[in-house]
Amino acid sequence: MSHHPNYEIPAELNNLLIDFTVSVLVNRPGDLIEYAANYFNRLLDERRNSAPSNHSLQSNHCNEDDNDSTSSDIKPPARLSFTRRKSVFAEHYDPEEDEGDTEQIFYPKSDEQRQRLGEATKNILLFRSLDPTDMNEVIDAMFERKVEANEVVIKQGDDGDNFYVIADGTFSITVANDDGTEKEVGKYVGSGSFGELALMYNMPRAATVRAVTAGSLWAMSRQTFRRIVLKRAFMKRKEYESFIEKVEIFKFLEYYEKMSLSDAFMARCYKNGDLIIKQGDQADGMYFVQEGIVRIIKEENGQEQELSRVEKGGYFGELALITKKSRAATVYAASAEVKLAFLDVLAFERLLGPCMNIMRRNFNHYEDQLVKLFGSKSNVTDLR
Repeated sequence: MSHHPNYEIPAELNNLLIDFTVSVLVNRPGDLIEYAANYFNRLLDERRNSAPSNHSLQSNHCNEDDNDSTSSDIKPPARLSFTRRKSVFAEHYDPEEDEGDTEQIFYPKSDEQRQRLGEATKNILLFRSLDPTDMNEVIDAMFERKVEANEVVIKQGDDGDNFYVIADGTFSITVANDDGTEKEVGKYVGSGSFGELALMYNMPRAATVRAVTAGSLWAMSRQTFRRIVLKRAFMKRKEYESFIEKVEIFKFLEYYEKMSLSDAFMARCYKNGDLIIKQGDQADGMYFVQEGIVRIIKEENGQEQELSRVEKGGYFGELALITKKSRAATVYAASAEVKLAFLDVLAFERLLGPCMNIMRRNFNHYEDQLVKLFGSKSNVTDLR
């Protein structure tokens, strides 16, 4: 009796492949093999440098493991090799050249449904770089699909038609064995998302997903997924790439460090008067101003003073990360529209090492400024 090897692969592979694909779409390298070697060697170096923090390979995104493949105890499909066949899905897709139908798709939803769908999608890796307007379009474009117990949602080997976000229900992930039987390799319970890999990688479904119980899903068509999610993610990273070139402290970064940084940024948008950082809060990351103005307010011994204003190309929030103290100032949006690129604390620690000396030098300037305003250096730990 023959025994087949176990082809089960690590749980982080989905995220790793998605991140790499987006990076390739953005940078469009001439030599894909060389690019892949540099990309994964970079990740390996970052992991080694971050030890013993035990960060995941995907820690260049805040709360990485909260995304689509980890919202329950899921193991991704074990067998990813299929005989390719010509199909409607086999066409080449280039986000930069996509000038297709831009008409916004809208499926009506109640306020409660929109809120729940927003919560379900906010930590999905591919959606992380989208701004609130893009995310609203994502939510608008998703339609509801009810499923019965034992209903097959996607079948291994089929073409990819939709991307799915689970509203409720339990779903089993299985792959076919060589003898025709199926092996369960994972399960979604009440939350999660699936189906993006076939849409991104131009490949048939790598596994079967079947409803264990009656439930409901939110679905997005292949065409809409590409137009909104892939193209917007592509354009957003190109925007960050251009922005990085204009920020003075980033001039010391190597090419692949800049590319990693562009992948790590998350969009944050504010209106005039909105609170961005509150004095006394724990630091979760730092901010770079893409558009607009912010003002920094410091309260000391009951006295409140505006320390400075930060405009396009400037940054704030880094000193609390350097000193590992709580926020020692409050930051408000000070223009009609404020657009920020947010870098979470894990990405900050791993990606901005070459910029640290500049930031520490600026810290001395901030200390001097505080002494002038408050006449004391005793409580200076961080201005932002």
